[in-house]
Amino acid sequence: MLSMWRKTVLLARMVKIEHSIFALPFAYLGMTWAAGGWPGWEIFLALTVAMVAVRSFAMAVNRLADLPFDMKNPRTQTRPLVTGELNVFETLVFIAVSALVFVGACWQLNSLCLALSPLALVWSAMYSYTKRFTSLCHFFLGTVLGLAPLAGWLAVSPEIALAPVLLALGVTFWVGGFDILYACQDAEFDQNEGLHSLPAGKGVPIALALSTFSHVVTALFFLLAGWAAGAGIVYTGFCLAVAAILLFEHRLISADDLSRVNLAFFTLNGFIAVFLFAGAVIDTALR
Repeated sequence: MLSMWRKTVLLARMVKIEHSIFALPFAYLGMTWAAGGWPGWEIFLALTVAMVAVRSFAMAVNRLADLPFDMKNPRTQTRPLVTGELNVFETLVFIAVSALVFVGACWQLNSLCLALSPLALVWSAMYSYTKRFTSLCHFFLGTVLGLAPLAGWLAVSPEIALAPVLLALGVTFWVGGFDILYACQDAEFDQNEGLHSLPAGKGVPIALALSTFSHVVTALFFLLAGWAAGAGIVYTGFCLAVAAILLFEHRLISADDLSRVNLAFFTLNGFIAVFLFAGAVIDTALR
């Protein structure tokens, strides 16, 4: 029993389960807008299980795909697959179980979500290999998390609308922007290994400028998405606050000082996701 619990903890650590906070609020936001409020427990729970499962699947695939690089990178030496606390077979089993749970949750939602579930799995797994051939890998990751608001919308209303598409674009640039910041830590390593991150290919100063531009675009798409969904002044106010937080995030980091990357990457961006969702909920309730 203790061994099983320990493996569970290690698996959660491997996929950084706490990082679900980046995607879940946007899935809930799409769900809230589609329903015009609370959609009921059945949809909420099935959507939550689906989002956590597909993210766990994608992260486990990423850890397995990147294992040869993680074994060389000093920053990743404590990851469970590198230390041997988890092995390849256990990770493959976890990937398979996560995929099955995701498909099962999509089946609970509606027929369109079920039909799209294999495509979502393939798309989320592909990110792990994009850094091998394109410096746009950060934005490909953005498109993976950008599926969250679309998933939330489709879970309630199985038809595409403008609001979740605009929100998905906002999430794409938001994730791409902060993933560039995170990749600055490994610029030299990626360059030596022939990996195509933007900091490795263009240099850290240019990468930071592109990250800033991405977050300007993010703020605009968040605003446009709200207007397309009929959101009011409360949501707009929250969007402006998010823009201010993103600006502050970029003031924390410079090409000469990357010591606060983790603060910018996890703490502030996790807060942004929850904060924007809270703004949408309050705005919807008041309307």
